Amino acid sequence: PLLGEIEVEELTKAELERKLSQLLDKKYLQNPQVTVFIREYQSKKVYVLGAVGKPGSYELLGRQTVLQLISDAGGLIEDAGDEIIVIRQHKDGQSKTLRILIDDLILKGDARLNIPLEPNDIVNIPVDKTVFIYVFGQVRKPGALNVKKLNIPTLLQVIAQAGGFSERASKRGVLIKRIDKDGKEQEIKVNVKDIIKGKKKDIRLKKNDVVYVPETIF
Repeated sequence: PLLGEIEVEELTKAELERKLSQLLDKKYLQNPQVTVFIREYQSKKVYVLGAVGKPGSYELLGRQTVLQLISDAGGLIEDAGDEIIVIRQHKDGQSKTLRILIDDLILKGDARLNIPLEPNDIVNIPVDKTVFIYVFGQVRKPGALNVKKLNIPTLLQVIAQAGGFSERASKRGVLIKRIDKDGKEQEIKVNVKDIIKGKKKDIRLKKNDVVYVPETIF
């Protein structure tokens, strides 16, 4: 053969065609058109467990990513937790665990986290059925609300679930207290009247948020 031995491991069919075209173009041909025919695919499997529609083993063809595998497995179900755990087996028998936050990958769309899978990877989405939102102050039923992890309500929805505002509630100064990733407390002041009137968007709450509705000062 003109090119001798070529390293093709982990290349897709299209990537191999481009690589061969570039190598031939450098030394032997002008603008070569290369088509690769694969005689037989070696069976490679990956495994997905936990909170997906169809957990089990799947054939790994080409550079399949975490999101593609989850989609093939029926997508995330309502009970999915907040992270994806990828357990990767190395040839020396050692394993490596990768943790991917679902919010960063799916909601924020961080493409860097959509990693390509390798043979025998185990992708686990732990089940986390519910989280808590806390509502205090001038609502009719203050306390902790148990809500679905993948369907965390908005500020207005939480206030409604807490029985609505009391007669003495200040709708202009509702506070959302939130702990960020660094462990620091954030405080967000919201004029709920603007949300009700459609002037501002309702706010999607997060796990362990505390909503405080102050009393009107006459």
